Amino acid sequence: MKIATWNVNGIRARQVQLADWLERDRPDVVCLQELKAEISQIPEQCKLENYVVFWHCLRAYSGVSLHIRKGVFGSDPAFSHPAFDMESRIVQADLGNLVLASVYVPNGGKDYQAKIEFMERLAAWARQLHEEGRELVLCGDMNITRTDMDVHPRERKPGTIGQRPEERRLFDALLGDHLVDVGRALDPDNPNLFTWWAPWRNLRQRNIGWRLDYILASPTVASRAVSCVVFPDVGSSDHAPVVMTIS
Repeated sequence: MKIATWNVNGIRARQVQLADWLERDRPDVVCLQELKAEISQIPEQCKLENYVVFWHCLRAYSGVSLHIRKGVFGSDPAFSHPAFDMESRIVQADLGNLVLASVYVPNGGKDYQAKIEFMERLAAWARQLHEEGRELVLCGDMNITRTDMDVHPRERKPGTIGQRPEERRLFDALLGDHLVDVGRALDPDNPNLFTWWAPWRNLRQRNIGWRLDYILASPTVASRAVSCVVFPDVGSSDHAPVVMTIS
């Protein structure tokens, strides 16, 4: 099974690339962020018949979606939003004991306190699911680098939003002992594991970036992961897709 996440930075601008990528890699679960479109503006090319989809959108801003290939889980997902959802930033699907979620954490540039509060409530939500005995796969753009290793040395700037100690502490609280950062768990010593590059000075081609996009999973799910790979060759978004394959 393949579970994928991608911040498309505008689905209308990326509609051909999205369709081509899905046809090439055929993920079973797809989490998208930063759609920047109302439901009525979603391109027909992106409404694939072999997926059950929930679009959670705002006009020209934010927006997430969750796509689940028909027949993979044997039952239809129940889509919903946690109570702390704001600006169309998280959608979840309940599949029996498993919860899948696509999330787009605020970057904090305009309202840093809102980012902090969102992360606090996201961590509390994940902890509650764990206490209920649920499994969780949380995918998306967290807008936080977990450690300095997740930022190219040329991009490390103390005090910069996305690299601040209090943000990283909140990320650690989200993980707790009940979520695994699958990409880093499978590639613990790679200092060049990035998913976002500023769109200038050929930073993407030079791989001078940040790791902002993650697949986090309950240990029981993460233990079955055989790979969790970044695909920097896909699309023209400033983010790259991340795909986890589990046995």
